[in-house]
Amino acid sequence: MQLTTITKHLRTLTYASAAASLVALSPAAFADTEFDFGGYIKFDALTTTTDSGSLGANNIGRDFYIPSLTPVLGAGAPSDSNTYTDFHARQSRLWLKSAHTFDDGTTIQGHVEIDFIATPNGDKRISNSYTPRLRHAFFKYQNWTVGQTWSNFQDLAILPESVDFIGVTAGTVFNRQPQIRYTAGNGFAFSVEQPESTVTPYLGGTSRITTGDSAMPDLTLSYRHSGERVHYGIAAIARQIEYQDTASGVDSSETGFGVNLTTKIKFGQNDVRIGLVTGSGLGRYVGLNATNGAVLNAQNDLEAIDLTAYSFAYRHVWSSQVSTNLVFSRIDIDDHTASTGAAASESMQRVAANVMYSINERLRVGAELSRASRETYNGGEGNLDRLQLSAQYSF
Repeated sequence: MQLTTITKHLRTLTYASAAASLVALSPAAFADTEFDFGGYIKFDALTTTTDSGSLGANNIGRDFYIPSLTPVLGAGAPSDSNTYTDFHARQSRLWLKSAHTFDDGTTIQGHVEIDFIATPNGDKRISNSYTPRLRHAFFKYQNWTVGQTWSNFQDLAILPESVDFIGVTAGTVFNRQPQIRYTAGNGFAFSVEQPESTVTPYLGGTSRITTGDSAMPDLTLSYRHSGERVHYGIAAIARQIEYQDTASGVDSSETGFGVNLTTKIKFGQNDVRIGLVTGSGLGRYVGLNATNGAVLNAQNDLEAIDLTAYSFAYRHVWSSQVSTNLVFSRIDIDDHTASTGAAASESMQRVAANVMYSINERLRVGAELSRASRETYNGGEGNLDRLQLSAQYSF
């Protein structure tokens, strides 16, 4: 058979496959499935001043606040002040939702969402191109949620209106990860979630080892109730921190646990949002991994790191278009300085005030002024001051 004849047959098969795909994707195939698409485009302009060192040109801490990245100088060191301005649209977000109704009346729902922040590829020199990242990819069927989404240990209700990406970062649980969750109709939810551990090497200060050695999934249990004026929640977590390194003779595990208490109280249109989280070995769950879950001691054994973090936000609604928010968050770390070294972080906090203005139901602008600080066990401290402006079009 000649080459041209073979090519024609292949082309015919390709067209037939494409036609079959179009038939399969015809409207009839989606008769019982609904789709929804949306997201937002967000522009951020940030002017940042650090008084104890600098954040590099492509440091993620220049895109949004990350507590552990606030530069710190040792006690008695001379001031090292730096100011820089950054523009970006990396927080822009896209999501796709679907809902399919089966013949028995049950429904399965899917959700996929991406944005472009916190990814390593890209810079500000020419094209400002950035790699998309997966935020959510999960489905819900009856009482089950399966896939990647917010941790059951986290309570979204206390996140404030903020120009910054999170707002109460230093003092709150913030985590998305793969999980299997069962939600009962009485406010209780239980989940089995992605296990991962971060460990400080012996005398490693603020350095980090991501182990990937945990065999037991992280287990969470939560209860949340939302009334007309008051929302409150309590969540607990139990986890196993493990680290194995044959070369250095490390084979150790440690138990972690914690409790997260949250509430949102409405006063007319205004509200207060309060959170308190405390525990041992929580590590990556609080303050964007502000501290590690455990530290290796001189005997190559893991010791869990204790922490307590809290957040407060007050929202005042002046009109249908204007609101202001006062925000405070803090984390205190009870570290094993004999094992971490005195350069480890002792505390981090942020205070902020913003004004949000809705031009219309789709376009919202904001301005926020904040001061963040970090202190270490050896007396080092540093401040990060920031003015941030934003404009967001939601669709």
